[in-house]
Amino acid sequence: MTSTTASAGTMRLADDLVLSRIGYGAIQLAGPMAWGPPRDRDAAGRVLRAVVDLGITHIDTSDYYGPHTVNELIRETLHPYPAGLRIVTKVGARRGPDKSWPAALSRDELVRAVHDNLEHLGLETLDLVNLRMTDSREPSLEIWCSGALAQSRIADVRIAVPAASASHHVIHGTIDPAIRSTGATPWVTPWAMLGATS
Repeated sequence: MTSTTASAGTMRLADDLVLSRIGYGAIQLAGPMAWGPPRDRDAAGRVLRAVVDLGITHIDTSDYYGPHTVNELIRETLHPYPAGLRIVTKVGARRGPDKSWPAALSRDELVRAVHDNLEHLGLETLDLVNLRMTDSREPSLEIWCSGALAQSRIADVRIAVPAASASHHVIHGTIDPAIRSTGATPWVTPWAMLGATS
C-alpha cells in the first residue's frame, strides 16, 4: 500500500469487511457519459491493475456503467480477484437508449440487476451493494428487502445508501429497520465525485 493510500486509513463495515478509505470509482472506464466501451481498453486495464498495486481494496462499479462493459472489463482484467479486494456495486437504475438513467426499482428489476452484476463480474456473492434511490422512491425499499434481497444470491451483503440520495428521516426511519429485518447490515455512505461541481 502506498503512503498516500495508507495515510487515508481503512473503514470497517463488519468484522469480515474492511475497506481502504480511498476506493476507485470505475465509472470513468466506460466511454463518454458512462456509455459504451472505453476509448482504449488496454489503458483501462492498466488503470485497474494500478489500483490494485496501490493497495486500494475496493472498486466502486455498477452493471449500468456501459452498460455492462465496465464490469466485464473488471472481470477480464482482475479475475480471479486478489485476496482482500472488494467489488462494490450498485443497483436501482438502468440505462435508456438515450443514455439516460431511469430508475429501476421494481422487485424484478432489482433481482435482475443483482444477477447481472454477479454474472458480469464473475462473482458468486456481492459484498456490498449501493441502492440508488431518492426520497420519492422510498416505497421501493420494502420491495428490495422483502423480495430482491431475500430471493437473490446476496444474503450476506451489506447495503449502503448514499446520503446524497436520501434524507435523514428516510435513512434512519425507514431504511435502517427495513434492512435490519432481513439480517443484513445497513450502512449510510456519504459520497461525492472528486472534482464534481455540484
